[in-house]
Amino acid sequence: MLLTGALAIFSCDKLGYGNNSGSDGNGNTASPSNKGTVCVHFVPKVDSRALTRSVAAYPDTNSFNLTLTNSKGVKLYDGTFGAAPDKFELDPGSYTVRAVSCEFTSPLFDCPQYGDEQVVSVEAGHEIYVRLNCRQLNAGLRLNVDYSFRVTYPDAVLYAKSAEGRLMYTYAENRIGFFKPGSITLQLERNGVQEPLFTRTISEQEILTVNLSAAGGPIATGSGITMEVDTCRIWTVENFCYGQDGGSDISDAFSIDEAKAHVGDKGVWVYGYIVGGDLTSSACSFEAPFTSRTNIAIAAKSSCADKAACIAVQLQKGDIRDALNLVDNPSLLGRQVFLKGTVVEAYFGITGLQSLSEYKLQ
Repeated sequence: MLLTGALAIFSCDKLGYGNNSGSDGNGNTASPSNKGTVCVHFVPKVDSRALTRSVAAYPDTNSFNLTLTNSKGVKLYDGTFGAAPDKFELDPGSYTVRAVSCEFTSPLFDCPQYGDEQVVSVEAGHEIYVRLNCRQLNAGLRLNVDYSFRVTYPDAVLYAKSAEGRLMYTYAENRIGFFKPGSITLQLERNGVQEPLFTRTISEQEILTVNLSAAGGPIATGSGITMEVDTCRIWTVENFCYGQDGGSDISDAFSIDEAKAHVGDKGVWVYGYIVGGDLTSSACSFEAPFTSRTNIAIAAKSSCADKAACIAVQLQKGDIRDALNLVDNPSLLGRQVFLKGTVVEAYFGITGLQSLSEYKLQ
């Protein structure tokens, strides 16, 4: 499931980020006490109704391009989410946070684009959690060409055309062509003459499947071509509510930073990347081989190598330990995981997650 709707922004009053100074690119230098903080997270992409159900391929959010722009249009950060700082220390003002899985300017096959954009207001002494609901931004067209169509028009070519360009569909083409949302015209070209078959308007997240046949179908056109059109939404929709505490459902799982603010909560979902193990009171190993099956460390980014930025996870004896420990499962290093348990103040010297009852690997 891909969560859609508005961006959820959580603001905590007077968190005391007053030890930083500098300028945010707006042209003003702020005193240390005037700084605000922005933390960026992605809403987890899971299906809360069926944990074992497979979902469509979705790019690793660490590879998303993240930009942070001030009100004057100056980019303060432009790079991958995985390489971004955990927190942005900023002067009060308005900022635009944008993330996309890839740049998309013209029609392409097999190129879904995911992303989100939101304007946030930063206040001095406040910390804002920005949770990006990255949905599919473009739309797709898939053609199924029936045998009757192929033999009736053996030398014809099909084109799907939008304002940004066009794609050629061979009769054997089974890939999805992606377009910017808007109007798309399907054209039949034969003997140098182009004949429009139909025009449709498709929206974000929409995949339009068109089955083409020649004569005898349910919808006849002047050219003797029939079409069966099936429009489907490829993602179910769920809104993320502003101010909601969350954590009780996997679709509302806590990020690493949010979990650290919910010490004592029981039976809550937390998501992050498995980044290490072999925890002790003073250290954490971030590279294989590992020797302990009793714990792992999770973080907001798969590239994390800082124990203080992690949550220590206790793996009690049983199926969950067997499935998640890095001694027997070294390939899990860097994988995203959702865990349900109790958030504790300290486990091996950092915030911990214990009493696990469920898990979900992405």
